[in-house]
Formats: sequence, structure tokens, C-alpha cells
Amino acid sequence: MNRVLIIGAGGVANVTVRKCAALPDVFHEIVLASRTKEKCDRIAADLPRPIRTAAVDASDPKQVGDLIHAVKPRLVVHLALPYQDLAVMQACLEKGVDYLDTANYESPEEARFEYRQQWAFHEPYAEKGIMGLLGCGFDPGVTNLFIAYALKHHFDAIEEVDIMDCNAGSHGLPFATNFNPEINIREITQKGRYWENGQWKETEPLAVHKTFDFPEIGPREMYLMYHEELESLVRNIPGLKAIRFWMTFSESYLTHLRVLQNVGLTRIEPVLFEGRPIVPLQFLKALLPDPASLAPRYTGKTNIGCLIRGRKNGQPRTYYIYNVCDHAACYREVKAQAISYTTGVPAMIGSKLILEGVWRRPGVWNTEQLDPDPFLADLNRFGLPWQEKFL
Repeated sequence: MNRVLIIGAGGVANVTVRKCAALPDVFHEIVLASRTKEKCDRIAADLPRPIRTAAVDASDPKQVGDLIHAVKPRLVVHLALPYQDLAVMQACLEKGVDYLDTANYESPEEARFEYRQQWAFHEPYAEKGIMGLLGCGFDPGVTNLFIAYALKHHFDAIEEVDIMDCNAGSHGLPFATNFNPEINIREITQKGRYWENGQWKETEPLAVHKTFDFPEIGPREMYLMYHEELESLVRNIPGLKAIRFWMTFSESYLTHLRVLQNVGLTRIEPVLFEGRPIVPLQFLKALLPDPASLAPRYTGKTNIGCLIRGRKNGQPRTYYIYNVCDHAACYREVKAQAISYTTGVPAMIGSKLILEGVWRRPGVWNTEQLDPDPFLADLNRFGLPWQEKFL
């Protein structure tokens, strides 16, 4: 019985559950759990087949472990907050169940990406005979696999990579984030970081930027940031000389962000308000629109891909591999915007490949360490067709 426990009830979980539910031959039974069971029930009520729902605090390993014991899944798909990764991984280890997530662990007290504590589960997972798959969204996830595919099929050596994430969509609101506001703003406001000539280099937040002409979108200004997949790719792609991550922002978005920073609303350190501590960024999160609520009004497209430079047969080569996704088309299919869709579909595909045994390998892995071919074939099949060109 391929029973899957999915934890989380946000926009990404909504997409993943819908895509899993459409494959009953692979996902025989689905259980959806979140801190707020009512959110799970609302998703379940709109599906073409019945699923079970439950309540769980994903930050509590015992609660997660008790739910795993009751549900007896083959795989736990963790789509809640990255703060909870370690708790869910620990529960999966204790119960002997495979694990998948889309974003790496982040401490609530520090805005910092780091795989170290998740990689530490590799030996215990391998000894237990279970698998942990880290970062199986789009970026990280698909972008890592784009690079692995390029190395397998088009390069003898990859020297430089620019991962580029462009959202040219419009939701009509003055300011909103495309996924969890707290996680999104922490990510954007930390220092930029990139790998070059054997060492990490830092920049001030969003200080480095340039224009790129994105297919089906046009020229957009993109800003250098640090993103979690850089850490694993530097470790797993041999001979890499430089790798950077870029994301596009409108001038309006950046102006709003600067104002919020200047008044202290993006801070993660608690402040006293009327005698009790509050975290300004968590308060701001409560004021901002729920990212899932943006979906009905979203228009435009995203373009996420990798610009790769290296050598083949001794000759220099430049290659671009990417996906274009339409916000309105995503809403028509699964009632979600493209940011949720491009993360939720890869989570389903990674889960499918684990359950089918195509990808199953004891230990803890990042996606670029696995065979990219079956995954990229499924991207075309399940709604995220990719394109490639030599430049």
C-alpha cells in the first residue's frame, strides 16, 4: 500500500495533494495533516477522490511520530515550515519511514540557509534503510536536476552556473509575497552569497544586479541572492568554478521592502509591545495577504532556469535550460498560482519516483545526486515542460 502522509496545508501542499490524487495507481492513499485541520478539510473537500485529514504540530517530533505510527505511511512529504524539518526528519528516523521536503532547515532565531544538520541524518537514515530527499521543489530541486542533466548529456565539465528565477506575474496588490511572507522576507533581506574560485563571497542584500532577457517574458532586472541549492551544488558538482543565484523584483516591490526594513518590521528579534514580546516580521506576516489568496487574480508568467557554461570535447559551451509557467493556467488546473505550482509539482514527482523505486536509495540526498532523466521526463508529463538551447 503506497500510503503517503503530507504535512502542510498551504499553497504548495494544495498543489501536491491535487497532483498526487490524480495518480491513484501510485498514491493509493493520501493523508493530509496540518496544525489547523480545517485547512486540510477544505483542500480535501475539493478533490476528486477521498483523502484522510489530521491535526499535527510539525515542530513536535513526538506528535509527528505518533501520527506516523497511526497512519503507517511509506513516505512523509514535509511541506510545512522549514523550521520544522529537523523535527519531522527525526520522527521519520524513529519510525523508519522515508522523508521528502522542498526547503532546507532554517533556525527561527537566525535567517540562514544550512544543510549541515539535515546532512547529519545521512548515516542514521542509511543504517535504518530509509531515504531522505532534500529540496525537491523547483529552486532548489528542479534547478539542481537541470544542472545534473546538463552534466550527464551536454558537458564534460561544468565551470559556471547562473540560476535565474524570474516572476513576471502581476496580482494587482501594492505589496505581497508569493509564498510564506516570513520565510520569503528573511530570504530576501539576508546578505547575498556566491561561490567563486574555491571560496564563498558575500555582498550586501540585493546590492548586485543586472538585466537578463528571459524567453517569453523579456528583459528583467535580477538581483544576486544566496539560495540553499548553491551549498549542495558546490559540494556535488565536480570542478565548479563559480555559481550564483539571481531573482527578479520590481522597483515597487523593492521600495515597499526598503520602507518595511527602515521601520523595523522585517526584524526577527523580539521587541516588547504592551508588556509582551512580539517578533516584528511575524506581526507583518499577519498583516500581509495569504499567498494562496493571490491565485485567482494572478496573470503573467514565471521563467526559472540555469545558464550553464563549461566544456565539451575540449570546446567551450554555453547552454540554457528553463521552464516557463503561466499563473492563470495554474489556477485553472489546480486553483494555485505558478509559484506554488512550480514547487508542488516537483514534490509530487519526487514522491512518485521514490514510491516506484526509481529513486529510492537509503541515506539523505539532494536531487542532483540522483538520475535526472526520469524526473525531467515527468516534468514534461505533469505540467512543467522544460526547454533547452545552446547559446
